[in-house]
Amino acid sequence: MTRLNKYIANAGVCSRREADKLIVQGKIKINGKVVVELGTKVGDKDVVVYNKKELRSEKYRYILLNKPKNHITTVKDTHDRKTVMDLIEGACPERLYPVGRLDRDTTGLLLLTNDGDLTKRLTHPSFGVKKKYVIQLENSIHPDCLKEMLKGVKLEDGIIKYDEVKYGRQETDRTQLVVTLHSGKNRVIRRTMEYFDKQLLLLDRIEFAGIKKRELTRGKWRFLTPKEIGFLKMVKAG
Repeated sequence: MTRLNKYIANAGVCSRREADKLIVQGKIKINGKVVVELGTKVGDKDVVVYNKKELRSEKYRYILLNKPKNHITTVKDTHDRKTVMDLIEGACPERLYPVGRLDRDTTGLLLLTNDGDLTKRLTHPSFGVKKKYVIQLENSIHPDCLKEMLKGVKLEDGIIKYDEVKYGRQETDRTQLVVTLHSGKNRVIRRTMEYFDKQLLLLDRIEFAGIKKRELTRGKWRFLTPKEIGFLKMVKAG
């Protein structure tokens, strides 16, 4: 048995919260009868109808994309710019949504799914999902800056502490960093580099919630393996 609001959301109609409104407004029918009670359960043989159309709970899909530059992390763009949805067009019949976002110029791993529960868990601050990035700078950055990133950098919206910071190549090349953090604040790495007055040439996410890029090349996508999906669903609040 599945809660009615979840069934409606899984059918791609709207979010659970919006589904509750549809139920209360008497716009949902189960087996020909209007249902207005929140918390109603739906069985496999029940027929759920909205706006004269039978709803079917979708199969959950999980796609990992290696996002290239100049693609917007959104489902639609009013300025007719390229979006990440263009890159996975035709991948599956279900309507997918990005988990979080990457800036237009940021490259790397982006998860897309129709699993609303997982999306909420992976993006909620209490779960502290870790993300790893490669940062390429125009000029070298001093080791003291790395220490400050670990201790805490004071930005305009609060202090940001990085979980791990190290030089990306050998110690003699101080223009590349590999950093790990769990903050979900907007443009936090770019703003950190601005704080240190450093010009950012490349920002590439190489790991998200324990899922690694591996052989996935830029602009390509793949479905997550059952093992990876299980790993993500085990993510717990910190």
